[in-house]
Amino acid sequence: MELRDLIFTPLVIVLVYLAAYILRPRITNEFTRRYFFPALTVRIIGALSVGFIYQFYYPGGDTFTYHKLGSRVLWEAFMKSPSIGIDLFFREKGVLGSYVYYSKLELFNDPASYTVTQIAFVFDLFTFSSYSATAVLFSVIGFLGSWLMFLAFFEMYPSLRNSIALSTLFIPSVIFWGSGLLKDTLTYASVGAALYSCHHLFIKKKYSYGKVVLLIVSFFLLYKIKIYILLTFVPSLILWVFFENLAHIRNKITRVFAAPAVTVIAFALSMFAILKAGEDNPKYSYSKLAKTAQVTAYDIRYWSGKGAGSGYTLGELDGTFGSMIALAPSAVVVSLFRPFIWEVNNPLMLISSIEATLLLLLLVFVLIRSNFFLLKSLTHPTVIFCLGFSLIFAFAVGVSTYNFGSLVRYKIPLLPFFMIALILIDDLSRKERIRKFSS
Repeated sequence: MELRDLIFTPLVIVLVYLAAYILRPRITNEFTRRYFFPALTVRIIGALSVGFIYQFYYPGGDTFTYHKLGSRVLWEAFMKSPSIGIDLFFREKGVLGSYVYYSKLELFNDPASYTVTQIAFVFDLFTFSSYSATAVLFSVIGFLGSWLMFLAFFEMYPSLRNSIALSTLFIPSVIFWGSGLLKDTLTYASVGAALYSCHHLFIKKKYSYGKVVLLIVSFFLLYKIKIYILLTFVPSLILWVFFENLAHIRNKITRVFAAPAVTVIAFALSMFAILKAGEDNPKYSYSKLAKTAQVTAYDIRYWSGKGAGSGYTLGELDGTFGSMIALAPSAVVVSLFRPFIWEVNNPLMLISSIEATLLLLLLVFVLIRSNFFLLKSLTHPTVIFCLGFSLIFAFAVGVSTYNFGSLVRYKIPLLPFFMIALILIDDLSRKERIRKFSS
């Protein structure tokens, strides 16, 4: 905390709420209005909490690296010489007089992390490089992404608005890790924006340039910052769009005959998307995915995260797909339901453990209530989409992390989708029971 934080952060918060007050009538209705300001408020609290935790509990961390050794350096360079600041912003390091700043930019040679620094620098121009004020603006991005996710699901299932709001707006770990000056805020917001855009463009067939631009920007940020999210999310989106449109075909015979062709086309497009996304990043090409998972897991477990005291292991990874697939069930379990309470060794892990336990109890509750009607609900396009993405993503991050402290951040995109899947399964099963017993 610095004096500039005490001056500019309250001012930025006031301006954010003023803008939100003006914007709210345009993006809410009588049913969604009640969630708007509470969702925004918890995001701002989450962003400021990240700063406090990393300043007073942990000795630094990613969020301060993005700022103190990132956007603050760019801001200082820009204040001294706009041309140097702009050149460094675009990763041009050969400019005369730029070395004194370039040498301080710890993430300059890491394009994914530097993207966060670049966005923070843009905000720094308006906050005079106040960490807390810039973090508040990041929380606004996180809020807008989560709000778009909420609207997409609400438009499909308005009767479930309370459960959908809880799943998309008020999950504690998502609020904390998806609000501050971190990669996760931008990627989570991108997932929400991409979902909303795809729903409007390809399912509701409401075309607009704004939604096309929003979709492109969302995919671009995922590609630049965390391509593995794109590799799992895009195939799931493609399948969802195809199956939703297939479900709208009224003629049952046509639907039955079209299903195999739609499935083949959707899978072909999904594989094409995966291969194209991996072309520019050899680590994520199809042939290198297993090796990348092994290197990442062992690096986090035994090197970059070895001092955190929250490591775990699922078994041996040897860089082959076979070893990954063998660990798939354990990877899904660790992402969704661990750390167990006896594995907790710090306060943040305790919060994560409580959340994971509640998620497990929700799963058990839904399975018991669904009973024999479970299989029927599993054929629903949105259930397939949400469950498919969340389980595949749980496998991907669980098998490649090996550290609970990192996992709690990496897994936040899957949590709302898994919860939505359970909510829909419960609701569809309930309706099927009513239909069967009333007939």
